[in-house]
Amino acid sequence: SLLLESKILSDTAYQKQQETLIVWSEGENYDLALSFQEKTGCDEIWEKICNVQGKDPSVEITQDIIEESEDERFDEMPEVAHPIDLPACDLGKLSEISELFSSVLGSPVRREKLSTAIEQSGYVKKLLDLFEMCEDLDNVHGLHYLYDIFKSLFLLNKQALFDILFQEDTIFAVVGVLEYDPSQVTPVKHREFLQKTAKFKEVIPFSNQELVHKIHQTFRVQYIQDVILPAPSVFDENMMSSLNSFIYFNKVEIVSMVQEDEKFLLQLFASITSEKTAEDSRRDLVHFLKEFCTFSQSLQPQSKESFFKTLSGFGVLPAIEFILQQDDIKMKMAAIDIFSYIVDFSPSMVREFILKEGQTQDDDDLLINLVIEQMINDPDAELGGAVQLMSIIRLLIDPENMIAVQMKTEKTEFLSFFYKHSMHVLTAPLFAVTAEDKPSKDDFQTAQLLSLILELLTFCVEHHTYNIKNYIISKDLLRRVLVLLRSRHAFLLLCALRFMRKIIGLKEEFYNRYIIKGNLFKPVVEAFKANGNKYNLLNSAMIELFEYIRLEAIKSLCNHIVEAHIHELEHVDYVNTFDSLKTTYEQEKIKDKSLGFEGNSALSIRNNRFRRDPRALEEDEEMWFDQEDDVDDGENIVPMSDIHSKLGNDLELGKFPTEPRRAAKDIDDLKESTTRIINKTNSPINITLKNSPLTSPLNSPERPNSPGSPGSPGRPVTCPTPASSPITAPLNNAKRPGIGLVDYPDEDSDDDDGDSAENIGPSPKRARIAT
Repeated sequence: SLLLESKILSDTAYQKQQETLIVWSEGENYDLALSFQEKTGCDEIWEKICNVQGKDPSVEITQDIIEESEDERFDEMPEVAHPIDLPACDLGKLSEISELFSSVLGSPVRREKLSTAIEQSGYVKKLLDLFEMCEDLDNVHGLHYLYDIFKSLFLLNKQALFDILFQEDTIFAVVGVLEYDPSQVTPVKHREFLQKTAKFKEVIPFSNQELVHKIHQTFRVQYIQDVILPAPSVFDENMMSSLNSFIYFNKVEIVSMVQEDEKFLLQLFASITSEKTAEDSRRDLVHFLKEFCTFSQSLQPQSKESFFKTLSGFGVLPAIEFILQQDDIKMKMAAIDIFSYIVDFSPSMVREFILKEGQTQDDDDLLINLVIEQMINDPDAELGGAVQLMSIIRLLIDPENMIAVQMKTEKTEFLSFFYKHSMHVLTAPLFAVTAEDKPSKDDFQTAQLLSLILELLTFCVEHHTYNIKNYIISKDLLRRVLVLLRSRHAFLLLCALRFMRKIIGLKEEFYNRYIIKGNLFKPVVEAFKANGNKYNLLNSAMIELFEYIRLEAIKSLCNHIVEAHIHELEHVDYVNTFDSLKTTYEQEKIKDKSLGFEGNSALSIRNNRFRRDPRALEEDEEMWFDQEDDVDDGENIVPMSDIHSKLGNDLELGKFPTEPRRAAKDIDDLKESTTRIINKTNSPINITLKNSPLTSPLNSPERPNSPGSPGSPGRPVTCPTPASSPITAPLNNAKRPGIGLVDYPDEDSDDDDGDSAENIGPSPKRARIAT
């Protein structure tokens, strides 16, 4: 389609820029630019332009441009070098005045000269006198000319002229002129609105009259800018920068004057929190405070910090706390807006207040809990206020804006406080709805509230590590969240799935064991099956979850999904995710079998004696290990199943993160009760015991016939083993395949009793080996 039709003129300067841009000017104030996606298209058009003008296409500009400043240009024009002479201000000259004012707008120098002439001659007052005359005579043409003249006055964009136009004795006349827009059939009664309809509520009388005047002026000028003047798309915003600055500095002055009036602020907050204040008066006070804070948003950061510190000193946060406990909905919404301004600027100040009041108040009366309850009980059907409050809470619990002060960290202190005193309030609706196998309440408003709560919890999983991990395990939170997969609202299902996806995305084996132990993929698979063959966002999100596990090679989850759920998923053939999961699982299984291992975990000894080995033992091997050998001194043998049981108990909800001492004690107990593990096979392995500084932990005065003692050097000991051929090696270097136990320099190696125990001499006291 045709984008632009322009005649290539021989005297027009065309310029090629950045290989894909051609710019030129048509007329005084009409600049054009052609932008090309490809360089070849730009070169083609540029060549045609150069052919018309007889230029070489290698040049980047077709005409020489003489750069000169506005001052130099007007110095060459003696007719405008002197100050502009304004026409006589009478009814017959209105057309000439209008034409003069509009003609200078294109030149900054002429605008400056015209505004200087108007200011020095008092021309605005004379024009307003003409307006009153035209209005009395009902001179419509004159009124339309005056509208154009005053519109040009605004476009001159001069602060000095605005000071004249917005004076107390002229501003209503200026508004009156702007009522007679030629594009309107009938005048709009702006003066009537400002003088009669709009009412100034002075909730607490101001003693400073200059402040009162400044408030009136700012409201009227804001009304002119927002209501009377044309829309920014028509009225160039760059031409109105001085008007914006006028309003801005007025607001700064108002905030500064109120902020400095300590008596007024004391009375304001005392009246808000007083039980004796009438509800209507309290509502007006709160709305005044909200507007006061709104004005403060125009302050510079340094001034804004001083502003909020002043409000904090006078008790703005206790006042908000008091308002949130009232029943007036409009007043609560205004308080939330004020609270939002404070949190946006200084969340640390709010957190400090919450921590201090937590030392003296009950959980129900804490500011953070009142905010959460307001979010939960938002009366708006669309939960507009709840969305705003959710953003506020997220700011407060965001570790990114927390700071470390002196010897304590704000993150640690506040998050610990939040999880102890407030998290139960936030999750209460979730636990109430998910007590059964399916949501007990599934209306739209409840679903939307739960989605907001889940969004916050997902944020916590991503940004809080220790605290949210403890909370999820102790409350079995993920299981409760996955109940929401039975909701009829798709967006809530996606929120629940996103929560689980965020947990899995952390790739922490602790979470993975929790998911496997609780069989928490079951509700996901059921929801996937219930969705059927629908090609929707839920289907894609679930497949992405499984695909992520496969691509990231999260082995424990891969094995669990294949072992527990592949029979329900293998029919899905429109993606290869599940086939790939099964193939990967089978390959790993074959690999493990070739090494003599199977499963997903085994035990081995570290410095603290036990560690989990990624290789696993086959079930029949574990049965061999569980068997007892003949022991002549009646020592107890701890089977591998007991060891698994002991470590498996650590995964019970609430115990793993909170009882490290007990886990350590269990391991110490295992150290004390010497474990003897015996490989059973048909072929023996001969291990020759040589003189070695390391002695077996079985060596002790109570065990005179312990193998490997100095009294029986070199005595061979025959042990059953899965190996098919005998291997001879020093004891301290012996490695037994299929057993997750290894020897360390600071520990004594374990040996099994031989068949010829009677030939082994008594053992002296074992030597200590320094580490």
